[in-house]
Amino acid sequence: MNSLIQEKLKAYNCQTAEEEKNAITEITQEIALQAFYESKFFEVSGFHGGTALRILHGLRRFSEDLDFALIKPDPSFDLTPFIEQVRQIMASYGYTIRVTGKDKVSSNVRSRFLKEDSIGSLVTFEHQKDIHGAISIKVEVDINPPAGALFETKYVDFPIDFPVKAFDRPSLFAGKSHALLCRKYVKGRDWFDLGWYIAQKTKINFDLLSAAIDQLGPWQGSGHRVDVDWYVKEMKIRINSIDWEKAKKDVERFLKLTDLKSLDLWSKDFFIEKINKLAAYLQT
Repeated sequence: MNSLIQEKLKAYNCQTAEEEKNAITEITQEIALQAFYESKFFEVSGFHGGTALRILHGLRRFSEDLDFALIKPDPSFDLTPFIEQVRQIMASYGYTIRVTGKDKVSSNVRSRFLKEDSIGSLVTFEHQKDIHGAISIKVEVDINPPAGALFETKYVDFPIDFPVKAFDRPSLFAGKSHALLCRKYVKGRDWFDLGWYIAQKTKINFDLLSAAIDQLGPWQGSGHRVDVDWYVKEMKIRINSIDWEKAKKDVERFLKLTDLKSLDLWSKDFFIEKINKLAAYLQT
């Protein structure tokens, strides 16, 4: 048993087996981030996505993947040496990481899965008595990211204090907005995150969003410049097309019991009001 990891898990005060699995996954993500830092990965890339929002900014939902983007596009980027260093560093905490996945030559994304098949030897679970492993974290790196992202340095204090290069919050919101507008399927987690950004009155990096929609999605190659009016109009169209019961189902397992009640509010009218609030502060 690893006492450092056990104490961290205890601090989550998990109430269900699902919360416990989410917690040990997040603990493993933070240890992997520290390993990425040690490998000097943040000299060439920045952290973004839902897990960045969760770990660096306190988003009240769990997340599955570790998403990164290169600071400068590099079609020849090789993730393998970094992943091997990460695996070795995580071994010092007791992990026996198995790496799976292969790169597609035609893809702009490099991805691997970090799998731990013996997590039960590292910690004792209160709610998941029979868990033996089954933790899998997907690592994705965009090797041809759209231009315009701005970066900042954030600090994580587990397993030790270390810095992380990450998208700043307006750039994170731009990435999430691209997913909201362009993702081909409904992902409730995107809409939960939208509510968080609006509650924080986060601005949107429209330079990055404009480049992103020009690179991928229904507006690809249009050269369209996104502004507040266009964004609000397209978001309302999207909101009116969503099956909100389906969206709720996607996000439920990533929330603590105390936050599930908020999903009762989800509807077309609820999110239209959110967008109106967003428009009001973006236009001031």
